[in-house]
Amino acid sequence: MSRIVTYSPAYTIVPTYECFNRCTYCNFRTDPGKSPWLTLSAAEELLKPLQSQNICEILILSGEVHPNSPERQAWFQRIYDLCELALSMGFLPHTNAGPLSFEEMQRLKNVNVSMGLMLEQLTPKLLKTVHRHSPSKLPEVRSQQLQWAGELKIPFTTGLLLGIGETEDDWWETLEAISQIHQRYHHIQEVILQPHSPGSQQTLNAPPFNPHQLPEVIFKARRILPQDITIQIPPNLVKDDQWLLACLEAGARDLGGISPKDEVNPDYPHPNEQLLREILQPAGWELVPRLPVYPQYESWLSVDLQKLVKKKSLQKKDIIDELTENPVQVSDRLSREEIYNR
Repeated sequence: MSRIVTYSPAYTIVPTYECFNRCTYCNFRTDPGKSPWLTLSAAEELLKPLQSQNICEILILSGEVHPNSPERQAWFQRIYDLCELALSMGFLPHTNAGPLSFEEMQRLKNVNVSMGLMLEQLTPKLLKTVHRHSPSKLPEVRSQQLQWAGELKIPFTTGLLLGIGETEDDWWETLEAISQIHQRYHHIQEVILQPHSPGSQQTLNAPPFNPHQLPEVIFKARRILPQDITIQIPPNLVKDDQWLLACLEAGARDLGGISPKDEVNPDYPHPNEQLLREILQPAGWELVPRLPVYPQYESWLSVDLQKLVKKKSLQKKDIIDELTENPVQVSDRLSREEIYNR
């Protein structure tokens, strides 16, 4: 069994925090008109220092502008322009901006190596509770995104939010739905299992998801999901080292984008790569960087995007070569080929 755990060296930029949804567990949003949009010049200033670092992925994470809003077209264009900017500066964009139209997804495919949208939970009963004032959280709207991504051949990330009022049966039904869509299109790279972690901005009065349940959920998810879907967990929301290791033993194999700030959970800073290695290595796990697009999906990208991915792959190879020269950091039982192809 592979003892490799991957992560994406990432940085998040936010076009706007304003969102027309009002999910009661949200620690991200502001009201429409209350948050200035990120300008291209400001984004460029954020990205410039990253060019000399090992940052690969630029996660473009946005609040949602209503589909019928007169601002929608400008909002979408800002996201598109930010993706183009990131590409021009040598980064690989991954966009998560809520539900999009088929045409919007089709356009963004040209400037993203992958995209994502959390299903959270597909049970409609949450529309009466935490999603009461969240029109875009309709289960059919979000599951439609997964299907459209498959039709458009967009490498995709989705996931579940655990502990917002759903039942265990809801978990398995949502995972089964993801599995069925993937078996038709074979496009889902990762499924995130994200435990609800209360933050200072939310209005929902609910406890955090029970940490002792997460390995059990991962274990069962691994049996529901096809083997070519990687299970991802956010390490900043897994505060206990032994809990994190138990999640890996249960079947999680990716830690997502590791960046200075988790914009969705700002009260929970990300651990850095060195700290994670200090946790993982004594238990026999090796932490290895990856790109935001998995190798099996690179042929789905445009020629220009493929060229940039190839360049980033060579840079990643150099980083891993440096690690494999240090026997303290990477054990000799792992072949370089195994790491490169992860």
